[in-house]
Amino acid sequence: MKKLQYLPIGKSSFEVIRGNDDLYVDKTRQIYRMVTEGAYYFLSRPRRFGKSLTISTLRCLFEGKKELFSGLWIAENTDWEWKAHPVVLLDFNEISHDTPENLSQGLESSLRNTGQTYDLLLQESLVKELFKKLVLSLNQKTGMPVVILIDEYDKPIIDHLGKGKDALEIAKANRDILKSFFGVIKGGDVAPVLRFVFLTGVSKFSRVSIFSELNNLEDISMVEDYADMLGYTHEETRSYFMPYIHEMSLKRGLSESELSSALAFYYNGYRFTKKDIRVYNPFSLMAALKQKDFRNYWFETGAPTFLVNLLAENGWYLPDIENMQATEALFSVYEIERLQLEALLFQTGYVTIKEIEENLYTFDYPNQEVKTAFLELLFYTHAGRSGDTPRFSLLSKYLRTEDLEAFIRTMTSVYASIPYQLESNRDEAYFHTIFYLMLSASAVDARSEVLTCKGRIDLAIHYSDKIYIIEFKCDQSAQTGIDQIRKNRYADPYLDGGKKILLMGVNFDTKERNVAEWKLEEMT
Repeated sequence: MKKLQYLPIGKSSFEVIRGNDDLYVDKTRQIYRMVTEGAYYFLSRPRRFGKSLTISTLRCLFEGKKELFSGLWIAENTDWEWKAHPVVLLDFNEISHDTPENLSQGLESSLRNTGQTYDLLLQESLVKELFKKLVLSLNQKTGMPVVILIDEYDKPIIDHLGKGKDALEIAKANRDILKSFFGVIKGGDVAPVLRFVFLTGVSKFSRVSIFSELNNLEDISMVEDYADMLGYTHEETRSYFMPYIHEMSLKRGLSESELSSALAFYYNGYRFTKKDIRVYNPFSLMAALKQKDFRNYWFETGAPTFLVNLLAENGWYLPDIENMQATEALFSVYEIERLQLEALLFQTGYVTIKEIEENLYTFDYPNQEVKTAFLELLFYTHAGRSGDTPRFSLLSKYLRTEDLEAFIRTMTSVYASIPYQLESNRDEAYFHTIFYLMLSASAVDARSEVLTCKGRIDLAIHYSDKIYIIEFKCDQSAQTGIDQIRKNRYADPYLDGGKKILLMGVNFDTKERNVAEWKLEEMT
């Protein structure tokens, strides 16, 4: 069996994978469509989704390295001319951007290094003029049109978000540098000598803020033809990875079908277009198959501290992240001065498109990995890391076995351990938020604010054989919560599902800052 490879693995990832005959999911059909149908492209995807690998693949393609594409769709089904083009690669993962001055110097250094690769001595001192001179000199020396590939263009901006006012000013200054720099690509002297331009990033800043001088970019981030160019479809996992699925199923004591369903539950679910095309997080899927274990691989490679900070600064009611709604306009209006958290959550991969009705988009967590890990981080942000808080990991077991005494005992212990100074308003929203975060972080399938024809269920918890419907109250009684569930017939949508339905009322004492009473009834 071929070696299983993480994606992406660096700037030369495509060459390394093909050169070592490692397993590689063939995405060259979409790449061929890009390079033959247009010339200027932008693609936004979350981190670790293969943007760098795509950049590396395009570089090898335009450098004419035909041997690396042997057996792939583009080599077997097209008349692609394997001509070597000069390539300018700017990887903002490797360019300093902690200050505007270092960003300018980093760009200059990268451009000069590219010039040296082609034995060009560039005299220009200003970065814009240097960029222009490099492109024109490459064209003049080789006689071939130039390819420009820019990876993670937005790192000099997003790396400074959610870190206070001073960092925000650095982000703005870096943005202005990038806006001027990218304008070179559209220049009257440069544009005629270009063959192909491709930019990637996590976020999509509006054309006004970044790309006002590069207004001919075709944004394919939400175009159906490229919906699965990054990430793996369920069909691709079955086609390419069955030997690894078989091995993992044996180790986990599951059938191949059961394991495939579990992998989809943990790592599938990302949707980037109106058509309901879902893809797996490629990094997590490959890591799970290699380690033969379920873990939060993607989340472990970088916690979204800036998002957590921005959510706190804006006073978001965290359960509302589920079923968050926005119109399509959200995806085209994005400025540093007025950050749209909905857009950031989507573009960074912490929510994805759940459904679309007319022009109204509804979002949700893409899969269990993201939901569990993200909400655990948010829980610790709200509750602090006291000695008792890790006990929430047992909550899923207690609900599954219907050990409600242990469940409530753990809940009250965690509430009691939250430092007083971390609490905001001790209202129902506060208690609901902590309750919801604890359950979700323990890998419970908890769904907040579930809409029914009679109102909203505070919390619905799903197991294979049962459903808990929970209503929260403050300074009232647990029975009041049960009565509301029955009065508004919250259980009706679940009556035909063949599962046990358990109704639970939870009353909080705002003075004691804890659960005061709870009650459980079975729906009959």
